[in-house]
Amino acid sequence: MNATANTFRVATYNIHKGVQGIGPARRLEIHNLGHAIEGLDADIVCLQEVRKMNRQGALRFARWPDMPQADFLAPEGYTAVYETNAITRHGEHGNALLTRWPVVRTSHRDISDHRFEQRGLLHAHIDVDGRAVHAIVLHLGLIKGSRVRQIAQLRDFIEREIPPEDALIVAGDFNDWGARMRYAMNAMGLRDSSDLRGPPTLTYPSRLPVTQLDFIYARRFAPAACSVPRGPIWARMSDHLPLLTDFMLSHS
Repeated sequence: MNATANTFRVATYNIHKGVQGIGPARRLEIHNLGHAIEGLDADIVCLQEVRKMNRQGALRFARWPDMPQADFLAPEGYTAVYETNAITRHGEHGNALLTRWPVVRTSHRDISDHRFEQRGLLHAHIDVDGRAVHAIVLHLGLIKGSRVRQIAQLRDFIEREIPPEDALIVAGDFNDWGARMRYAMNAMGLRDSSDLRGPPTLTYPSRLPVTQLDFIYARRFAPAACSVPRGPIWARMSDHLPLLTDFMLSHS
């Protein structure tokens, strides 16, 4: 565990499919992302826009990994969980979760709101020293109405699948300009970990962030600190910056 026996760290990161740049300037960043994710030293890492496979990328880049990106990015000793959200002409991509702790079971729900955006919800039941912890990774739509309906689907999933006494983390790219989904998440008993007194936690765009699109919500855990790493290396690897939150493990 990264800090003390009473704390643990959660990270959420949209990795932009491991590739950055446009046209001839496109470059492979998946190897740098692997080192970066290991350096975050998070106990749970929630990832969006993760490629299971992509034939075009494998042909274009000589160093394209010969395994799915979730497995490639998982630090030694971590379990990688992946579910496809979108099937495209050249491959598949979706959400992933990497964790130091044993994974008891996983599930997935399609929360696509229309045929132009394929979205999904990845759920993992994790055993944290004998305590049930649930983590949900999601990537919400670009249209406000879609996000509202997807949050309603999230609420339905939580009510049906997760016992109310169990701890829960919900993290991902909410595409939520102005944190307008915060009220609906709070109504589910989930607190925004970045809603703390401290420096702004802006995550997008990575080169000159002006807003926060990435969030970590939790219930039955108290957030102790929330931060966003900055610098040229982070600006290079994805169009998003990762969001990190340290939680108090003993809080009920």
